[in-house]
Amino acid sequence: MPEGFSRPGVFQVAVDGPSGAGKSTVARALASRLSIEYIDTGAMYRAVAFKLMESGLDAADGPLVGRMLDGTSMDFAEGRVILDGRDVSGLIRTAEVSGMASLCSALPQVRERLVPLQRAMGSRKSVVMDGRDIGSNVFPDARFKFFLTASAEERARRRQAELAGRGENLSFEAVLADIGSRDYNDSHRALNPLVRAADAAEIDSTAMTAREVVDLMLGMVRAGLCDPR
Repeated sequence: MPEGFSRPGVFQVAVDGPSGAGKSTVARALASRLSIEYIDTGAMYRAVAFKLMESGLDAADGPLVGRMLDGTSMDFAEGRVILDGRDVSGLIRTAEVSGMASLCSALPQVRERLVPLQRAMGSRKSVVMDGRDIGSNVFPDARFKFFLTASAEERARRRQAELAGRGENLSFEAVLADIGSRDYNDSHRALNPLVRAADAAEIDSTAMTAREVVDLMLGMVRAGLCDPR
């Protein structure tokens, strides 16, 4: 079957949005309630960033990064991220890796390898996939598209709490500045920048709980599945 061509009955749910909007939490829960697979594309870019940092390679050297990726394997297993046969799930969640991941996601050599992999994953089975350009680029024909956002202050608060839970105690000001920097980088990169797809439903989660967001998305997806298309 051609890459990117979905099997009959297979559908994709694209969840895009800026850093700290809660995409991973919501997408994972939505996939569970729909009984389909969740693909964390952000973890894929984090894994590349982690390997790049661990290898001491220069992210500005695109050809060198490309050669590194030629010898890289990546997979998901029961919610874990497997990089070159090694579980790096916890190692890729630091603030430092997050910042590098935003830079890595703008590299053509990285995207030309990861985007086809993402399309292949979503063409074989129904998935919920979150990221920055899933609905606008990876799966522009996805049956369901959401753009999840929140105020920068609320996203920084959530991010600070997440980091504190892992023992990384950063000031609110530092986290807010990082959020602003990542927003700018993601939305201004030349290749597939962060943008809301024209047909995506925008959800502002600033004053919503994750459960409320999931319930809203679930209702929209179930309604759409009942509509013959």
